[in-house]
Amino acid sequence: MKLSFTTLGCPQWDLETIVSRAAEYGFDGVDFRGLQGQMNIYELSPFAADVEHTRRRFEDAGLAVTCFSSSITLVSKEREAQNIEELERYAELCARFGTRYIRAFGGRLNGADRSEALNTARSYMQRVEPILRQAGVKLIIETHDDWTRCEDVLDLLDGTSSDTVGVLWDVHHPYRMFGERPEKTWEALGSRIEYTHWKDSLPEANEPGKFKYRFMGEGDVPFGDIHSVLRTNGYDGWYTFEWEKRWHPDLEEPELAFPQYVRYMRALGAGK
Repeated sequence: MKLSFTTLGCPQWDLETIVSRAAEYGFDGVDFRGLQGQMNIYELSPFAADVEHTRRRFEDAGLAVTCFSSSITLVSKEREAQNIEELERYAELCARFGTRYIRAFGGRLNGADRSEALNTARSYMQRVEPILRQAGVKLIIETHDDWTRCEDVLDLLDGTSSDTVGVLWDVHHPYRMFGERPEKTWEALGSRIEYTHWKDSLPEANEPGKFKYRFMGEGDVPFGDIHSVLRTNGYDGWYTFEWEKRWHPDLEEPELAFPQYVRYMRALGAGK
């Protein structure tokens, strides 16, 4: 079981702390979603002028950069130019770090017609396919926003190549938001699932649709069933912890949440 975490969970850590703590806690890699408040990390010195030093630092620590989690939003016409630039910049970093994946969101509809949004997304993916092929990277669409149910993700995948577009299964969202069972998710999307995000939660009492994140195993997301589905079907990708400290500052500190995730997942993988 290959474990990583997104830097969303440690918004105060500098790069050196990220590398040292990842190795100390027993992670195998790091997924970059911002660094100390800056989301577009390609604008920062460690990923620009000092990128080779950064690459060597990860290599020396025995850590992979598992994914660059972008802000690309497929259904947003307003972000089209920005989406293209982000993809190009992250594709360059993928080449530097030997990273296969760039995460993208389907995005929120905000009242827009779903079919029109799909046309926008397909137009974007057609435009960027040559970029993805040339760079040898894959855009992975997260089960998130208005594209959380497996049926809706399938619509986004329609017409795309499995060589360039895959799925990031955030195992929390389909279950929590729609009660979607992991067997159903895998049956629909399994052939395109390349990567996973993990987090736990419990519904908020007397607040329908609201939930509170919890340490792994302290919520009710059926991780045993999810892991069984993945293992049975030969999944060998990353198990990435997405502790949303950046968006929810009241969450416990990463010094507590990160090692707890490793302990929980190692036990899960061992069948304990």
